[in-house]
Amino acid sequence: MNTQNTSSTGPAHRSVEIGVAIILAIVGIIVTYGSVQAGISWGAEGPRAGFFPFYVGLAIIIGSCVNLWNAMRESPAGLFAEWSQLRQVMSVVIPATIYVVSISYIGLYVASGIFIAWFMRWLGKYKWPIVAAVAIGMPVFIYFVFEKWFLVPLPKGPIEDWLNL
Repeated sequence: MNTQNTSSTGPAHRSVEIGVAIILAIVGIIVTYGSVQAGISWGAEGPRAGFFPFYVGLAIIIGSCVNLWNAMRESPAGLFAEWSQLRQVMSVVIPATIYVVSISYIGLYVASGIFIAWFMRWLGKYKWPIVAAVAIGMPVFIYFVFEKWFLVPLPKGPIEDWLNL
């Protein structure tokens, strides 16, 4: 007995395959273009800066073209995912992207504290005392492990500068 809802909607598998292939081909083109700008020849000191990235970019372009060809010639394989499933994925991808971008502006420690608090409270539904303890405790622990014990500086923002950390 099939219990799945057949009326669900979402992007087609074929459309997603084609879209990803095109996006990755564009990434490959950007990599190869940048590599050519940096130099792809062999210099007196060895390969120039763009030598290896150029071939990586070519491999990305070739792989994308193969994937695009396969996606175009195959019959549609049905639904890639339902919109509700994609919303769940985006509920993680969007905050993670904001976290990564915010590190350069507010520093790793503050961004990590906010990120941890957001996920614990929003997705985990933890109570505020636990959220505060982990969201403050984890960045403090990471600070001592990396900055003090291993002497590895991590990105800091204005608050860490103000605290002279």
